[in-house]
Amino acid sequence: MSAAVDPDRREWDVIVLGGGAAGENAAQYATQFSGLSAVIVEAELLGGECSYWACMPSKALLRPVEVLSTGRDLPGVKELLGDRRLDAQAVLARRDAVVNHLDDGSQVDWALGAGIDVVRGYGRLSGVREVTVTGPDGAERVLAARHAVVLDTGSSPAIPPVPGLAEARPWTSRDVTNMHEIPRRVVVVGGGVVACESVTWLHGLGVEEITVVEGAPGLLAKNEPFAGEIIAEQFRAAGITVRTGAKVTSAERAEVNDAPVGHRHGGEVTVTLDSGEQITADEVLVAAGRRPHSDDIGLESVGCKSGGYLEVDDQLNVEGVDGDWLYAIGDLCGRALLTHMGKYQARIAGEVIAARAAGRPLDSDPFGRHADVADHDQVPQVTFTDPEIGSVGLTEQQARDKGLDIEAVEYDMAALAGTYLLRENYVGRAKLVIDRQRDVLVGATFVGTGIAELTHSATMAVVARIPVGVLRHVVPSYPTASEVWLRLLEELGKRRQG
Repeated sequence: MSAAVDPDRREWDVIVLGGGAAGENAAQYATQFSGLSAVIVEAELLGGECSYWACMPSKALLRPVEVLSTGRDLPGVKELLGDRRLDAQAVLARRDAVVNHLDDGSQVDWALGAGIDVVRGYGRLSGVREVTVTGPDGAERVLAARHAVVLDTGSSPAIPPVPGLAEARPWTSRDVTNMHEIPRRVVVVGGGVVACESVTWLHGLGVEEITVVEGAPGLLAKNEPFAGEIIAEQFRAAGITVRTGAKVTSAERAEVNDAPVGHRHGGEVTVTLDSGEQITADEVLVAAGRRPHSDDIGLESVGCKSGGYLEVDDQLNVEGVDGDWLYAIGDLCGRALLTHMGKYQARIAGEVIAARAAGRPLDSDPFGRHADVADHDQVPQVTFTDPEIGSVGLTEQQARDKGLDIEAVEYDMAALAGTYLLRENYVGRAKLVIDRQRDVLVGATFVGTGIAELTHSATMAVVARIPVGVLRHVVPSYPTASEVWLRLLEELGKRRQG
């Protein structure tokens, strides 16, 4: 069943079902200082979605787009670039190198080197602290956990129930991050992070006609409205068609094939919108949300309902399961479908498992203090469009919906000396959302070239609840984009004095 573990072994202290980035972290944190043993059960590639079909390949595709875009806006560089486009095949080749050509050998070596075993196969809960694994050869093997089972089975793209859409075999995130053919015309269904990032590299790699269809009034609806507005403006300026407030009502593809991930899945496809407009393309990309992998992992065997996200407490224990032995992390628990947040949850779960196994109180461990965990209204995210979007915490509207007494301040990032040095025609905006009663930040959003690293400073301010009065003494380096902190706080001070 696996060359990575003794085939006759049946028992470990911890079983991790699913070997994504979060699952790897849970196994590591549960075992690294505790003496506990752990095994990861994985049916696909160790490292999971992030390493091979999401974060890593997408950023490998986006970075060249960003560099070229910035270069086109810098005298002394733009003259050299002229109207040259990206070398698409070179970009795809580097993407292949980044994902190790879909070979997880280095990940397996890491796990074994850390003392974590790996079993290949599809695992399902089959009882309390018990997992049954169906191997590649169809043989079954029952594994037992002395202390804990951690579920990290992730999620997959959701295909809306639109007539003809599923039958047309549309591309999903796996196809577009691992594309090997560049279609001439693409319709993108969805307007969130995956959709907008995908549009950015599709255009950069030479797709001639792109139409974005989003049912919400604007793109990136979970962000501050100005973020989606800026991206929509940039898309339209690049010749990309954006249809917001529109829905796909049907799709038709006469010729459908069985081509693998990243290749065209058939002939031309025609989608019809609720307005009656029909759009014909070479491929359709569906980026309209995700669904958790919870419907075939044996939850019924431990008294849980299958399907949907799993409710967990702040120790990541699955609600409704007695004994503090079953944990769910990452996309499966639905708190924040982001790799870095899944890994954060994994650190909590791993520390909790180790503490409970040793009989220590939970609050004696760094990740055992859960009075205010970071996936409650303090989630950071960077969207690597052109320009980038960095955000953390609540938007102004979300904060008001929670009943907070809110004060918000905005600033044009193009007015900074540091951003003018980055490119001549800088486009961007920043916003802070402040809880007036506590005088602390509860949210921040930055849009612009080179702002990804600003997100962490905002995250520290939000999570640590640094008072605004203290933030005024955090001096930004000049000339950098971080000067926006000073300008935002100056604007806030003027308003309060006025």
